[in-house]
Amino acid sequence: MQKDEVLRLLRDPNLIHPEKLTLLSNIAAQAASLNMPCYVVGGFVRDLLLRQPVNDLDIIVEGDAIKLGNQLVKTYGGRLTVHQKFYTAIWHLPDTFNLEPSTLDLITARKETYEKPGALPTVTPSTIEEDLRRRDFTVNAMALRLDGEGFGEILDPLKGQTDLERGVIRVLHPKSFIDDPTRVFRAIRYEARYGFVIEPETASLINPESLSVLKRLSGERIRHELDLILDEDEAAQMLARVAGFGVLGAVHPKMPEFNQENKDYLEMDARLDVPADKRAMGYALWFMELSEADVLSIAARLDFTNELTLAVWAASQLWRGLPHLVGSKPSVWTYALEKLPLLSIYAVYLILRENDLLSYISIWRHVKPRTTGNDLKARGVPPGPRYGEILLRLRSAWLDGELTHETEEKELLEKLL
Repeated sequence: MQKDEVLRLLRDPNLIHPEKLTLLSNIAAQAASLNMPCYVVGGFVRDLLLRQPVNDLDIIVEGDAIKLGNQLVKTYGGRLTVHQKFYTAIWHLPDTFNLEPSTLDLITARKETYEKPGALPTVTPSTIEEDLRRRDFTVNAMALRLDGEGFGEILDPLKGQTDLERGVIRVLHPKSFIDDPTRVFRAIRYEARYGFVIEPETASLINPESLSVLKRLSGERIRHELDLILDEDEAAQMLARVAGFGVLGAVHPKMPEFNQENKDYLEMDARLDVPADKRAMGYALWFMELSEADVLSIAARLDFTNELTLAVWAASQLWRGLPHLVGSKPSVWTYALEKLPLLSIYAVYLILRENDLLSYISIWRHVKPRTTGNDLKARGVPPGPRYGEILLRLRSAWLDGELTHETEEKELLEKLL
């Protein structure tokens, strides 16, 4: 793409917020003052050339990104998180900038070597072109110059623009998925997000050799990639591709395919007072039909948090136990459900469409007796288990329709006392 067309895209407020462009200009000026050629790379360039709004702001300098970060903090404020081992820093932008995201990655142009497949890389400073050659796909291996007279020039040594035009996801070398198997997940994400295809030779590299390396990755790294997939609009399509490449079995032998009939349920209904957690909902829908042992085993493999493990486990327990509750009084439903996460209950409702689950979420869980513990104390009831028994009986009466008016509660209370 010609430089004047790139400059036109950079000035388009629908693609990049003018304040972000000003920020990039200020960073470039600081880099130039330190005699460091400065570029924005990766997703920014890819999305800009696709004429899509840009969010990623990854800055690379040929020099010392940490030194640049300290200069930016000195000039504009904010704070810096330094990763000395990788020659990178995260600039936490000052609150006055009012930009999202509120952090910006500053990266020293570098090359990477891998001591063993799947390991984190060993990093040494290098040139921008060497840096681009260490990246995952050609469409992410482009840089846009920010400083000096080169502002707006695209550096594209690996023909990323050609693959963008063809709609192709292509790795940079045959060992790419062996060096970093998480790239398999990213290839699948980009393919569905942009309506691209994984180039056949690249697809052939998702093979037993690379999957054997993926199998050895930590649960945290794999879960992070699955989390990112669940965040996407085309999450169900991506999970189908993950299964099609044989990735699930490499992660865990009991990992099921995501049921495509449930894809519309990944979006939460904002009208219900249920925590909107698309990732937790995705995992609950995905794993709820598994046995308790398999749920807990997969949760351990993927390094789920305790909260996420509980949400998926509870959905699984409820899915299996629901037939024992059908036909019960509202009080029975309420006491069986009230210790379970709301998201788990809602996930099971979406699959089984048992209306009493929805009644619990929207109505029954809010029902409380008018009488309180203080009222019982004032009536002379001695503190102890009796309090709970009386209040539970009153609440059950309201839930099951025995009571319809406060005076009826008072009459029942008199009988209980």
